[in-house]
Amino acid sequence: MLISVALTAGGLLIWPLIASGAAAGNLSAAGAVQLINREKAVMIDVGEPDEFAAGHAANAKNIPFGQLEDKLTSTVKNKALPIIFLCPAGARAARAVAVAKKLGYDQAQSLSGGLKAWREANLPVEKA
Repeated sequence: MLISVALTAGGLLIWPLIASGAAAGNLSAAGAVQLINREKAVMIDVGEPDEFAAGHAANAKNIPFGQLEDKLTSTVKNKALPIIFLCPAGARAARAVAVAKKLGYDQAQSLSGGLKAWREANLPVEKA
């Protein structure tokens, strides 16, 4: 009985860490592929045009972070679709999630690790 109490207490201590990671919208490369395949998620690269041209995830659309508020609604009209934001390192993509949620895209997430994580998972990269 003591062991089950200890396990339960440990689980309750760890739960906020797990929940906050999911709430932040961080997504692994494998999770992104599942969202794309199962729910037709849209990938938006928020890197600058020269970064996008140097290499981007296959089928990703480019909206530079500075233009996100102006162009997101015309690029992704269905606000119910999941959106996966990425950039070379992942920092701008994490900020893009907040912008998207402000615009009503509740299923917005960022790719944890950015394009670097995408490449490390051996997923397709295109050059423009």
